[in-house]
Amino acid sequence: MMNTEKTFTCYGTGVKAPVRPVTRSELLQMRRDPKLAANCRLILEGDVKKKDELPVWTPHCAAYRNNHRHADNALIPLQRLMMDIDVKGHSQEILERALKLQRSGKWQVLLVEESVRKGTHVLVALPVGMTAEEVQKRFSEDIGFPVDSVVKDLARCIYLVPEDYVLYENEALFEPVEAVKPETSPVAVSSSPSPEVPVRSYPDNFKGIPYADIISEWFVRNGGKPATGERNNKLYTLAKHLRCITDNEEEFLFQVMPNYGLPVSEMKALIHSACSCKFRGMSRKMATLVNDLATDSSRTVKVTTMAGIYTADVPPAMPKKLPPLIELLVSRTPDSHRATVAQAVFPALGIHLWQTKFVYYDNVKHEPTLMNVLMAETGSGKSCIDKPIERILYPIRQRDRENIARENAWRREMQTKSQNKDRRERPNGLVVQIVSPDITNAALVQRMEDAEGRFLYMKMNEIQMLDGLKGYGGRNAQYMLICLAFDPDNEYGQDRVGVASVNAHVTFRLNWNACTTPNQGMAYFRNVLINGPVNRINFCTIPERPIGSPAPIYGEYDAGFDEELRPYLDRLGAARGVINCEEVKKFAEKLSKECAEIAVLTQDRVFENLSFRATVIAFLKACVLYVAHGYHWDRTMAEFVRWSLHYDLWVKMHYFGDAIARAEEALDTGIRKPGPKNLLDVLPDIFTRAEAHLMRQREGITTGSTQTMLDNWKHRKHIELYGEKQEDRNLQQYAKTKAYLKKFARR
Repeated sequence: MMNTEKTFTCYGTGVKAPVRPVTRSELLQMRRDPKLAANCRLILEGDVKKKDELPVWTPHCAAYRNNHRHADNALIPLQRLMMDIDVKGHSQEILERALKLQRSGKWQVLLVEESVRKGTHVLVALPVGMTAEEVQKRFSEDIGFPVDSVVKDLARCIYLVPEDYVLYENEALFEPVEAVKPETSPVAVSSSPSPEVPVRSYPDNFKGIPYADIISEWFVRNGGKPATGERNNKLYTLAKHLRCITDNEEEFLFQVMPNYGLPVSEMKALIHSACSCKFRGMSRKMATLVNDLATDSSRTVKVTTMAGIYTADVPPAMPKKLPPLIELLVSRTPDSHRATVAQAVFPALGIHLWQTKFVYYDNVKHEPTLMNVLMAETGSGKSCIDKPIERILYPIRQRDRENIARENAWRREMQTKSQNKDRRERPNGLVVQIVSPDITNAALVQRMEDAEGRFLYMKMNEIQMLDGLKGYGGRNAQYMLICLAFDPDNEYGQDRVGVASVNAHVTFRLNWNACTTPNQGMAYFRNVLINGPVNRINFCTIPERPIGSPAPIYGEYDAGFDEELRPYLDRLGAARGVINCEEVKKFAEKLSKECAEIAVLTQDRVFENLSFRATVIAFLKACVLYVAHGYHWDRTMAEFVRWSLHYDLWVKMHYFGDAIARAEEALDTGIRKPGPKNLLDVLPDIFTRAEAHLMRQREGITTGSTQTMLDNWKHRKHIELYGEKQEDRNLQQYAKTKAYLKKFARR
């Protein structure tokens, strides 16, 4: 079979040997060399002489003219710059920050890897018009770590590291490099300012969507990135469509546009020509693209998810831009507790809704059934949720107090009456929504009947206080009530023969918040992990603070806060009937498909089962936000709800994943990790069925079959057959598709 694999020009094969181009498969072979891993271990143990035996590469240039790396005419500059961060032990944190910067559109990150001595290397695309010194200074400020200023010489070699040192690789790293002349290269290595640099600073996004995302999606929809011979035409077409969202301003467009190797002068002329055409406003193509990105950023989130959300030690970071209601509710909260409060406020918000249902994408009607458990260590600040919830409940509590006073007055009156004479019936309209955890079963039924379809609310400082509801049916009844509280159109009540007894049947509507420590929380649910309660609860946590950290400072919840909050609560209280928002329904369906993709790639049954109801919970939060903001849906709400879903699932997988797996599959705890692993990323880009089968054995997967897994991946276009069909199916080769490598693979 003919090898059609392209070479790329940035890797080499030794300190003393000349640098030469290598293929991608050669690179993988070099990284997987056991000798390389062994030498790196010896270097960490102090044997510095082993460095001379490590292969090297030149990230800033292709150096293969005449095989002399240090000859002046041998250097073919690449539009890349390596950041060498010598701070040890922070590679994972640097990775997360770098990917966050990439998602924001500030930088294109090509590679993140641990260095030989456990520092960190970050390779970025060099922005047009910026010198290496300027890039290093700006990147160091953005990433929050000092960058070694020495690593900017074109001929500077970097030691190659083993495969498991590589934390992230961008597909753009492997694009063939064009042999351009140094004088026309977009790389600037001089510290002197370039006369071509735009003097003004422009935004890096359009309505919150990074221009980098818009451009990337444009090429996906319009024939791919420009190759040599079509760069001018494709970039000119892009410029004509982009000018409508860059104010038709040439300098602005110059900053936004990629150049793909075209010299600055040619890019300037191309942009001037595009902006000189008759201006007709935003094209239909660009309008459709921007609208799609505004309502669906799942591509970015999928890449992030596969990059390690569920195997990270901390939950995913909350979006910076929040819906106005959430921004208000966390505005008096310390940064370390904002994510916790943002998750915990929804049960209290939900009880303001009355006689309101929302249509899920499967056409099932749901009420705002929301329950939250905060699991955090002692002394972590679990009381951070108290004040925001108190202010949300304030209008309801005021009405409750009036009705409780009426009820108490009736009771005192009845104590003065005889058993059968002059006894006035219980007054109507005694709506009391906020109840105590020690309420009896009869009182609970009575409160629900009085509420006339409204939700009751209960707040518990410890999860064990939920045991007060056992009166419904004895042992484990509280867990049964959790399931009833979540499921639509349930029935709950009691039948008694006494004349004064409560006899009623109602729909069980109870939202609640509870707090606990991780150990107590896991113990509380350990016997019902596969019975449904955990699936139906929204969980949150508070990351552990470093020892010696200053105490968090809270803001004041004053009259001004209440006045800002009041319109949102009024909108929730005024809503009635069945609300069918197509935007929210479609978004919920996308979230469900996103979780399905993760489940398929990880083959994690626990994650899949948890994701079903977690998506419904996220949908209900979306509906609460939609109504509270005046029946309005926007990108900030979508990003927040998506984050909320993955945050909830992270906490469940982190604290309950192993235990659920043991309960369902009786697996040994050492086989599993807290979060799902992308099994397709464990395999090489080209692999055999036998390799896939061995991988499943190594990962401890005993359910399903190898062929079913491969067929599923193939159906979803993650893999395709490679080479000729083999009679022995264990020798059949498969290759990851370009679409998978672009969107889902962990790099």
